Amino acid sequence: MHRVSRTSSGRAGSRRAGAAALVLVAALTAAGCRDERAEPVAIRIATGSPTAVYYAFGQSLATILNRELPGVRASVVITAASAENVRLVGSGAAELGFTQADVLPASPAQSPTVDAVARVYDDQLHLVTTDGGPVRTIGDLRGRRVSVGAPGSGTEITATRLLEVARLGGDAVRRERLGLDDSVAALRSGRIDAFFFSGGLPVRGIEELAERSATRIVDLGEWTEPLRARYGQVYVSRDIPRSVYGMNPVTTVADPNYLIVRANLPEPLVREVTRLLMERRAELGAAHPAAGRMSPRSAIATAPLPLHPGAAAWYRAAKP
Repeated sequence: MHRVSRTSSGRAGSRRAGAAALVLVAALTAAGCRDERAEPVAIRIATGSPTAVYYAFGQSLATILNRELPGVRASVVITAASAENVRLVGSGAAELGFTQADVLPASPAQSPTVDAVARVYDDQLHLVTTDGGPVRTIGDLRGRRVSVGAPGSGTEITATRLLEVARLGGDAVRRERLGLDDSVAALRSGRIDAFFFSGGLPVRGIEELAERSATRIVDLGEWTEPLRARYGQVYVSRDIPRSVYGMNPVTTVADPNYLIVRANLPEPLVREVTRLLMERRAELGAAHPAAGRMSPRSAIATAPLPLHPGAAAWYRAAKP
């Protein structure tokens, strides 16, 4: 039986890193297996809607891992997004996943099976409605049909909290629980009056909606501080400029996104994933601009989750 060396990826420079990766993955695929035709190491990446950022980011990351880590078979899993992704990674049904910070437990002890690889970018909460319609402020949602996001999504958690602090909890809003694609279709057909979606800029589904029909994003900037006061300091205010969707600029609520990993994944493998995440930022950014906004310096700010030891080792060596 072969053991995985914890120092197999301890090196500087991409060429040496690539050589170490070959040794690493060969050891992983051979570990505990005498069959010469060992199964590849599966890396399932829990993402979200096919028209949102997690999916585009995850697809690009899977392509990089498959290309540069022989013996790894990476694939994406379409999910309802953040809350479901945390559950899948924590239960061992996925190895990597994306999540909003506000979905995570307040204490790492409440999520001992999940660690962080990186803080990747900030999500902006979109409240989307038809231009010229009656919804101009969050208060205008009272009594109306509103999608708060799919069950198991970070959108649903953030939107529900926002409605609570805006005194629109309970039955004040006629809630639907739809994912991004279904929300867009429902708004276009008139089945709902507005929908929430939390994602990095630009969200392709909202971008396509704005190209096809007159659309408005409602300003939510005044609600950042009430959210921080009730639910913690994770929330910040961020602008959505006119250049993103061609609409009037607004300020909205944002919170960080993390790439998370199953805590019991081998340290050398997670170190390689972290290296490729950081070293291939330009390629990831070509898949979606939000993915290109990462940096090693900002990536290490993953509270309340600790960094996986493999990720921490790479950042220490990189000295961001």
